[in-house]
Amino acid sequence: MRSSPQRFELARARDGRARDGRARDGRFTAWRFRHALLGVAVALAVALAPGLADARAGSGLSQGSRGSQTWSAPPATNTAPYSAQPMQNSLTPGSNAYGAGPGLNRGFGGGFGGGLLGGMLGFGLAGLLLGHGFGGFGMFGLIGLIIRIAIIVFIVRWLIRMFSGPSAAFAGGPSMFAPGGGPMRGGPMGGAGPMTAGGRPGVVPIAIAPADYQAFEQLLVGIQAAWSAHDLHRLSALLTPEMLSYFNDQLAAQASRGVRNTVTDVRLLQGDLSEAWAERGREYATVAMRFQMIDATYDQAGRLVDGSPTEHVTATELWTFIRVPGGRWILSALQQAR
Repeated sequence: MRSSPQRFELARARDGRARDGRARDGRFTAWRFRHALLGVAVALAVALAPGLADARAGSGLSQGSRGSQTWSAPPATNTAPYSAQPMQNSLTPGSNAYGAGPGLNRGFGGGFGGGLLGGMLGFGLAGLLLGHGFGGFGMFGLIGLIIRIAIIVFIVRWLIRMFSGPSAAFAGGPSMFAPGGGPMRGGPMGGAGPMTAGGRPGVVPIAIAPADYQAFEQLLVGIQAAWSAHDLHRLSALLTPEMLSYFNDQLAAQASRGVRNTVTDVRLLQGDLSEAWAERGREYATVAMRFQMIDATYDQAGRLVDGSPTEHVTATELWTFIRVPGGRWILSALQQAR
């Protein structure tokens, strides 16, 4: 028979072991939760960092020239309801009314700048979720709240763009283009009503015919094929000299990394005209296109290093074409949809 003091000591020991067990369980749960959140943050940083996943023609950048409209946002369409991202590379001088001016954001959306942005955002998100402030620094509650809201909005928009399925194509025959985002009329591939130029001085609206939409779709497929073949001679017939220089740099970067990107089975899902105009003896047309493709990158030994050889991916871009009156269209600018 144990004495009362002995029984008290045994009960206290059992209580202590129980508390220690609960504390260990709590610490283990918190550890797992924090590591799970950290994994989400790391995944976000990787997902936002540019890489070979944007290896299609143009490397997922916004670049080129749209004449006097280079630094103005193209009108929104049904295909690109949030218009386009500002130019990151352009030889046209000017100031950007809807983003940083030329030179300020040049190349930031890709390469080191984009990777840094993705890494900073992922690291900052980890700090916020783990209670250490953005990037590990303490912040006032209001500022932290604003940053949290901004990150949530950014993630939601990014997820919508990544996982939203292709919208139903506009009616009108074999072409997926609809002028101005409206119903197609007046021909096998849609009407050719003139687009308004918003009263901008020196800009004259022009009409786009069904044959022009066919040419735009053919250029989409032809440029991706020439890009995949690293055929600069063929690209020179499809691009302006400025766009050719950008593509040449990007293909050279692939070669220096010992990889080769191929884009095949390109399918236009939906397209519509943003604006079309003439200035200084040249005609321009900016069209929004959502298209599917098989985008895969291989190393020199033929091993797959990015993408899939069987699964299609979807992209939405705004392409601006240029021609002399009566001539053939070539690509003058390429912008990523917002």
